[in-house]
Amino acid sequence: VQLVESGGGSVQAGGSLTLSCVTPGFTLNYYGIAWFRQAPNKPREGVSCIGSTGGGANFADSVKGRFTTSRDTASKTVYLHMTNLNPEDTAVYSCATTTPVCPSTFASKYFSSWGQGTQVTVSS
Repeated sequence: VQLVESGGGSVQAGGSLTLSCVTPGFTLNYYGIAWFRQAPNKPREGVSCIGSTGGGANFADSVKGRFTTSRDTASKTVYLHMTNLNPEDTAVYSCATTTPVCPSTFASKYFSSWGQGTQVTVSS
């Protein structure tokens, strides 16, 4: 199972970015997809999860109201739409597969295949 992230970059505080997670090698319909991030010297943090039908999305408290997620089954792509970014959002963002219904937590045991990540840098 392969996942490929893209869309990262550098942006000023208050700006927006949309990340993409493409799943070229498998049928997206069977999986929920989560986004995680890891900043230097910090543990990995779950950011969002969207279920296989596009519903049941959940978000970390730190991004609620600023981030949304969506999926396009035809293009096998899941998006993370990030707005009102701040320097604390600086991290490597990765996507991962999970069960069709998103777990209630972001504990690693519920997530399997991971992408290589894309860097997001927010300057003040």
